[in-house]
Amino acid sequence: MMREPQEIHDEAHEQIAERVAAVDVAKASGMVCTRVPHPSQPGRRLTKVWEVAATTGAITELGEHLAGLGVEKVTVESTSDYWRAFLYLLEAAGLEVQLVNARDVKNVPGRPKTDKLDAVWLAKLTERGMLRPMLEDALIKLSTVATDIMGKSGRAMLEALISGQRDPKVLAGLARGRMKAKHAALAQALTGRFDDHHAELARLLLDPYDALTAQIDRLTARIQELLAAIPAAQGVSADGTTGPDAGTGPDAAVLPAIQRLDEVPGIGVKAAQVLLAEVGLNMAQFPTPAQLVSWTKICPRTIQSGTKHRAGTTGKGNPYLKGVLGETAAAAAKTDTFLGERYRRIVKRRGKRKALVAVARPILVIIWHLLADPTTRYHDLGAGYHASRIDKAKKARNHIRQLEALGFTVTLAPAA
Repeated sequence: MMREPQEIHDEAHEQIAERVAAVDVAKASGMVCTRVPHPSQPGRRLTKVWEVAATTGAITELGEHLAGLGVEKVTVESTSDYWRAFLYLLEAAGLEVQLVNARDVKNVPGRPKTDKLDAVWLAKLTERGMLRPMLEDALIKLSTVATDIMGKSGRAMLEALISGQRDPKVLAGLARGRMKAKHAALAQALTGRFDDHHAELARLLLDPYDALTAQIDRLTARIQELLAAIPAAQGVSADGTTGPDAGTGPDAAVLPAIQRLDEVPGIGVKAAQVLLAEVGLNMAQFPTPAQLVSWTKICPRTIQSGTKHRAGTTGKGNPYLKGVLGETAAAAAKTDTFLGERYRRIVKRRGKRKALVAVARPILVIIWHLLADPTTRYHDLGAGYHASRIDKAKKARNHIRQLEALGFTVTLAPAA
């Protein structure tokens, strides 16, 4: 016997909202989606998606636009701290805004992952009341314009903010060097709600940063003094003069060890200091560069069992040395050099981690040669090195074979 079905009424927050919006948040912008009734086709929904810069002016303008559309609810995804500007400014525009956890709303198997589709999905969930809002700052977006906010320009702006300056144009005028060309973008990024509370917090954060920076500078100076006292780390002038200041001129016979390593793409002065501290200056303990690579554990092991051979992991090795080699490899990968091109060729087939190890190995080989023979200088082979060594005949045969497999008859004629 079937019992009488019981009617369950939807809660207020579960009812479909007619006019909704959602923001898929990123560091420098947000992908906005609105869903409203279609003006000319009853029963259908009109969906629009566009990108909005994460600046105070742009978000304020967005709030006015959404309020004009009669949007009932806006969903903002909680990505890092980037959501704050959208949440606070949209609320200031009189909109009902809810903050949701991105992990809870995007974990849908089979759905493609793009910023536009994420924004549309958030809007659809919003209109159906299927999101749980999270619990409910200065809105300064300096890091989206300045690469290093602790550089001279960024630090001057932070100090001015702490001192009470709030005019974004005056703050942008503190830019130095190449940052001066970004005056308009800086003025937008520095338009926010920085108050005395934020100034106090910023001062509390900057004081220990300055103290640690001072300690790092003292250690760096001490490291330089110790290296200068090591004969093998010093340079030699053209006239044979040695000493702390030798080898620094344009006609130097031997550059100091730090400067020789600094010429390698990806290696800076601090990285060179770490490399010398971990490897040493005496390459006699590593008769060949391959032995240094093996000791560092950045070459794969071959594991053989019976008739089977497979590649093993590189091993642990010296964590400090491997760490700085990873940093230098990542830096070299961004350059238009032999090492950078090597990374780009390998990363397509083997992935980022293996490509970085594949770049770290030749860097270590270069270091061995520079330290084993102090008169050696780094010479880059160039990004086109691999392309210049292609076997053209073999490559032509491969292409012909592929075309013939597709049913074509190929006849080659030399170019004019």
